[in-house]
Amino acid sequence: MNNLYTIGFTQKTAEKFFDLLKESNVKTVLDIRLYNTSQLAGFAKFPDLQYFLKKIYDIEYIHDTNFAPTESTLKRFKNKEIDWDGYVQEFTRTMNSRKIENYIAENYTNYDNICLLCSEPTAEKCHRRLIAEIFQNQYANLKIRHL
Repeated sequence: MNNLYTIGFTQKTAEKFFDLLKESNVKTVLDIRLYNTSQLAGFAKFPDLQYFLKKIYDIEYIHDTNFAPTESTLKRFKNKEIDWDGYVQEFTRTMNSRKIENYIAENYTNYDNICLLCSEPTAEKCHRRLIAEIFQNQYANLKIRHL
């Protein structure tokens, strides 16, 4: 694995979103959202997103909630019961309890140009950045690019 991308669909048009994936030569979109079927997600809701990716761009789609926060952590963060630092602490505990490094080694060694998908417009305060950093800790030469 050499390249890992991340993208959020919020505040992007479908054209911008899909063009970024195509220009980056993304081969697989790894959807790490806890919920991927909300009507509020527009073009990025399942199963529509899977269809668009495959039919138009021949990009594979995987939804893997092992990389998602718990419902409790997500809810508490959205309700401002915990701040970003509290979120990171809870999320890190969740990933540790799921033995996420082992999970990555068992399930994601044969991928290149994979893109982590979430909803936040930027990666700064999104769990996709945290997951990207976990991948980078496992693959020394991995380059991360936030689209």
